[in-house]
Amino acid sequence: MELPEIAGSSLLSFVLVLARVGGLFVFAPLFSARMLPRPVKLAAAAALSLAITPLAVGPQPLDVGGLEIAGLLLKEMAIGLALSFAIGALSAAVQAAAGLLDAMIGFSLAAIVDPITNLQNAILGQLYAVFTVMVLIVTGGDHLMIQGLAASYRVVPLGEFPGFETIAGLAMQGFAGVFVMGLQIVAPVLIALVVVDAAFALISRAVPQMNVLIVGLPAKIAVGFVVLGASLPFVSTQLDTELREAVMAALRGLGVP
Repeated sequence: MELPEIAGSSLLSFVLVLARVGGLFVFAPLFSARMLPRPVKLAAAAALSLAITPLAVGPQPLDVGGLEIAGLLLKEMAIGLALSFAIGALSAAVQAAAGLLDAMIGFSLAAIVDPITNLQNAILGQLYAVFTVMVLIVTGGDHLMIQGLAASYRVVPLGEFPGFETIAGLAMQGFAGVFVMGLQIVAPVLIALVVVDAAFALISRAVPQMNVLIVGLPAKIAVGFVVLGASLPFVSTQLDTELREAVMAALRGLGVP
């Protein structure tokens, strides 16, 4: 191949890798945070694509026809979005579970803008969102997601087309685990709040004169914060484990045995 052909093939490979890497900045935890400016995301995606391109292409340059480029580009975008969606189920699980806790304690009425997602979120939702980002940074979760994305090229190289059912199953696999992961993360606080509600239900039957709403709300807040603070070390371990399992499950969904 002559130099112009090699340069054109390298540029095409870079664009295809960028299409898959770009999905990481749409759904994946930490990378998809709204507080990151778009130029920063674009620069980070380009830098990652530049680093991954030699690994994705291999020793032989990519040689495809003009009609195949559009199909390859759509395929890379679909794989990147499905892969990041399967991994991003972790942050969705945390937000859903934290929203449940906010509703049970009574914080759901005090919703303000979350700096991570730029959406309306209650107090515990923001706490868990910031804590999740902190855990991912400290435990190297960002490196793990990048390694998982790079490993996907061993399963689905640039020139291969996986079945549509593979990509759809990968996305549905992430969605199916949202509620289970969320309940596992907030289980201690949730159980404590249920016990408090049951206790005040018995008290209201035994002492009807007591205003359970006035007495119960501060008690639920106090119990919730105490149990939440005691469970955060275990939550950090659970988040790290769930992220590793999500990355491995995403790769298995693409075809890793």
